[in-house]
Amino acid sequence: MDFLKNLFGGGKDGSGKIAKDRLKLVVAYDRTEMSPQLLDNLRDEIITVLTKYMDIDINKIEIDLDHDDKMVALVANIPVIKIKRGKVDVN
Repeated sequence: MDFLKNLFGGGKDGSGKIAKDRLKLVVAYDRTEMSPQLLDNLRDEIITVLTKYMDIDINKIEIDLDHDDKMVALVANIPVIKIKRGKVDVN
């Protein structure tokens, strides 16, 4: 019986769970009043700063907002290829 539920979307990973996860993301954006454009600008600035100090894989960066009942957190997964050694020009 569980097999049929999973096959036809009645299982644990059904469309209801996916819709709930998407709604949580929308609520997180609403709570922060951060538009997708603002999040893109933030991502670009984070990349600019980090590339001064390290080589990163720009194509695999994941930046998102995560939330619980009390707060919203910026969560970033940034693959580092190599740390730059020596003096870094920050001007």
